[in-house]
Amino acid sequence: MADPARLTAYRLLRGVAENHAYANLLMPALLAEARLSTRDAALATELGYGTLRAQGTLDAILAACVDRPLSTVDASVLDLLRLGAYQALRTRVPQHAAVATTVDLARARGKARAAGFVNAVLRRVAEADWDEWTRRLGESASPLGRLALRTAHPEWIAAAFADALGGDLAETEAVLVADDTRPQTHLVAWPGRLERDALVAESGGMPGPWSPYAVRMEGGDPAQLPSVREGRAAVQDEGSQLCALALVAAPLSGPDEQWLDMCAGPGGKTALLAATAAARGAVVVANELHPHRAELVRRATAPWDVAVRIGDARELTGSYDRVLLDAPCTGLGALRRRPEARWRRDPSNVPALAALQRELLAAALRVVRPGGVVAYVACSPHLAETRDIVAGAALVDARPAFPEVPEVGDGPAVQLWPHRHGTDAMFCALLRG
Repeated sequence: MADPARLTAYRLLRGVAENHAYANLLMPALLAEARLSTRDAALATELGYGTLRAQGTLDAILAACVDRPLSTVDASVLDLLRLGAYQALRTRVPQHAAVATTVDLARARGKARAAGFVNAVLRRVAEADWDEWTRRLGESASPLGRLALRTAHPEWIAAAFADALGGDLAETEAVLVADDTRPQTHLVAWPGRLERDALVAESGGMPGPWSPYAVRMEGGDPAQLPSVREGRAAVQDEGSQLCALALVAAPLSGPDEQWLDMCAGPGGKTALLAATAAARGAVVVANELHPHRAELVRRATAPWDVAVRIGDARELTGSYDRVLLDAPCTGLGALRRRPEARWRRDPSNVPALAALQRELLAAALRVVRPGGVVAYVACSPHLAETRDIVAGAALVDARPAFPEVPEVGDGPAVQLWPHRHGTDAMFCALLRG
């Protein structure tokens, strides 16, 4: 019999590899199906997410331990090797146990003929630790390349972070280390539906330092909280909350009644706008291109009066006082929460996304009324998706809309960071219509 926690982690790896699943969506379903104890569920999550985060560096290590190209190794066996190598190199699991449990898992999954191969490869892996392996493999690399290898990031992403940090290698190391660490769970207490103090007490977490609605949890399953199940609270990164609230806080003269969320799916920021708008007598319109994501917006905003529209945001018409453009992007700012994403993205993705972001921003500036305000938000620190997009626009200093949040940059736009703020790396620029 395979260990149930390791079996669940392995099933996660296979779902991501075979079906291009998103780990953060697949894992809850796998945990519910397996009915694991709290301890085993935590182990399965750590092993599954950790292996996915470290995959590129694990593959480099495995390639040095296998006497043929990894591309010729059966994909299901390769996932076994990754899972075993991660346990041996990046957890407190004793190396002999990491090898033995992975061999047992291979046999349990019908890979008995590969068990000897798995055993031999993992024994080679276990001859050195993570630091020694990455030192050996990075001997001929640049300083940034060695850092990317050690923190399990593609080098192009490490370079994008370094560019956004002005080339500061020490701070780049800090953000990459933070990005390679399991994040806290952030919750939002919906205004008007739940007091934050009640959510703190219920969750055992602590108040977020800046958003008046944020709670940070160290562990546990937020889906089991009554407030989350009842729609009075939700999971939402505090950085995302701050960016939505920045739009609401931006000074405005004249009417303040019509708000628009241009790219609303899956609806978290829309819900926070809607809860705030309800208290201020404003109306929120939410636009989403994809019907299935529009349905998620409807569910997220069900307690409030939100008009959900399906269509291309570049074709929107009308006149709005406040416009949120949470632009489609690479998502490099949320890699901690999407463990497989760093290995799925490619630098060739950036130009097409940047072109779309410019088109969407032009549409936002077309539909905001004169004197209104647009918040351009991207969950990425990549300069091509952030500063370059808003360069030359009529920017408002966004820093006052992030009161008491330290180290947000030199303005006028704001960049949040995991290592500075404990949030996703959210970018927010405010533009006057």
